[in-house]
Amino acid sequence: MSNEEYYRKLENNYAAAPINAFYNPVMRVSEGTSEIEIDVTDKLFHAGGAVHGSVYFKMLDDAAFFAIHSYRQDAYYLTTSFTTYIIRPVSSGKLKAIGKVINKSKSQCIAEAILYDSNGNEVGRGNGVFTLSKIKTSNPMEYGA
Repeated sequence: MSNEEYYRKLENNYAAAPINAFYNPVMRVSEGTSEIEIDVTDKLFHAGGAVHGSVYFKMLDDAAFFAIHSYRQDAYYLTTSFTTYIIRPVSSGKLKAIGKVINKSKSQCIAEAILYDSNGNEVGRGNGVFTLSKIKTSNPMEYGA
């Protein structure tokens, strides 16, 4: 399949993942990068009235993960480590994570992602190491293509 078809398949399968029924994210993939947006609602808040750190992590990890998967249609990577930096709280608007590949080799990739609020302010940042798994497939994301 063409790269563009594969990117759309990744996006569709991401949207169909059961966890995303809760978050309702929208993702766009292109070569070496992905963008994910989520509307901020109070269902994502901790007791202090702002978005919980787990949402920051999810968006950053997912954006980095799918940036890496934009390069390979035949294999599946796993997150082996991910560091998240929460810079400032968010309690309204949208969150947007942009992930990009920093380095790739035969067996692992390093990617980073930055999280922005509706005003374009950086509110979080993360980077991770993703290792090539033994799962070989022409469609690594099998949720609902």
